[in-house]
Amino acid sequence: MACKRVKISVDLFRFHRGKQIATPVRCVSHARKLSPQTRLFPDEYDKPSMKTTVPGPRSKELLGKFENITKNVEHVLFFGNYKKSKGNYLVDADGNRMLDVFTQVASVPIGYNHPALVEAIQDPGNLSVFVNRPALGVHPNEDFPERLQNALISVAPPGLERVQTMACGACSVENAMKHAFIWKRKQDRNGLQPTAEDLDSCLRNESPGSPPYTILSFVGAFHGRSCGALSCSHSKAVHKVDIAAFDWPIAPFPQLKYPLERYEQENRANELRCLDEVVKLITDYNSRGRKVAGLIIEPIQAEGGDNHATKFFFQKLREICDQFKVAFIVDEVQTGCAASGKFWAHELWELPSPPDIVCFSKKMLTGGYYFKDEFIVQGAHRIFNTWMGDPSKIILLEKVVEVIQNNDLVQNVKETGDYLLHKLEGLQDKCPSMFSNARGAGTFCAIDVRDGATLLEIVEKMRNKGVNVGCCGVRTIRFRPTLVFQKHHADIMFETFDEVLEEMKM
Repeated sequence: MACKRVKISVDLFRFHRGKQIATPVRCVSHARKLSPQTRLFPDEYDKPSMKTTVPGPRSKELLGKFENITKNVEHVLFFGNYKKSKGNYLVDADGNRMLDVFTQVASVPIGYNHPALVEAIQDPGNLSVFVNRPALGVHPNEDFPERLQNALISVAPPGLERVQTMACGACSVENAMKHAFIWKRKQDRNGLQPTAEDLDSCLRNESPGSPPYTILSFVGAFHGRSCGALSCSHSKAVHKVDIAAFDWPIAPFPQLKYPLERYEQENRANELRCLDEVVKLITDYNSRGRKVAGLIIEPIQAEGGDNHATKFFFQKLREICDQFKVAFIVDEVQTGCAASGKFWAHELWELPSPPDIVCFSKKMLTGGYYFKDEFIVQGAHRIFNTWMGDPSKIILLEKVVEVIQNNDLVQNVKETGDYLLHKLEGLQDKCPSMFSNARGAGTFCAIDVRDGATLLEIVEKMRNKGVNVGCCGVRTIRFRPTLVFQKHHADIMFETFDEVLEEMKM
């Protein structure tokens, strides 16, 4: 069934094919002029503006130089000009200005070159931290406790009052799992300190010092590319092939049908089957002496295709973890920092008790994890590395949190997310043969395309028409806008969708 024709009431900018364009392509505005008071980002561009196809000549030239240095460039799409990028608009090395709805793989919180962050970097009082990057585990800067309070504790998930900073998402997950292992071993030793045998055997990678503990993860999950995190990642073969992995339990993740309210009974049966399998795996591994110390899960499986589960599923997982004394680790690297319409996506679950550990990174600018008091680790250098994060990122995050609170950006994400999801549902109603399964929480939205080849074609055409979107899973378009993304930005994006579909004769 072809897409139903819908008249587009605005002029759309022209697109010239070919590898190079000698003269700029004029871009007609997609959006009405908005007053500065209406915008959440000061002095933002009004619209996309494309001069070449992407990647353009300058990006291709830079790609050649880059390849000679690293040889690892197959994933590079284009080079950015971050001096000229602003708000929700990313400018590339060829001067193409794109509405960015992917935002550096979901990691730009309040837009490119936000004045509050520029001011923080230029503040002379902050320069010494940027220049010297203290080793936080041994010589933190004197204002670090206050900065942590303002940037991280002020937005801590309910029930979690401890935080450990790290550099990125993967190392946050790695150390969160270490935290779970230490907690589990302390339980098994009845609170006693490691024995001489423990200290000796661990140096040979042997039990009891290196206990055969495991972490349970889920089919479709992605938790990072370091070895421990990768053992819990099961979304794409390219991430894992040729890499040694731990023999840890892998449970099925619910495969829900959308809209959720239409398939409530079927989805509940699906979730119950997955929960039964979680219990079986924990029981089986425990009986074989390979105790499950932790269970790690994303609120929404991002890299695996934006897969959702209901709050019932997560509530039952919390109960299972309590029953078997398993650490409940929630990986909010992508969903954290208000992307879901709550500051932390797991708040949507209405859990009877908080998660034990919550990991973060990306929009939080720094990595790390929150944890409960009972998970406090005694002894120096057990959770440790040279930098344990970066105090300069805490300075920037402090400003991000301030902007979020002063501009009520959590509410903006909720309202804009409702609008975005409504428009996605309209898109699939208009083109049922092309799109399905519109879903989301806040602006953390996605929609499935009929097949992988069509997905890649749409994403490329969107980019060449001035809208940068991402993909995940096998056939899913994912949307990861900034927290200052508004309804008029969504209108620009969907007008571009209409043009792409018209060009594809869908």
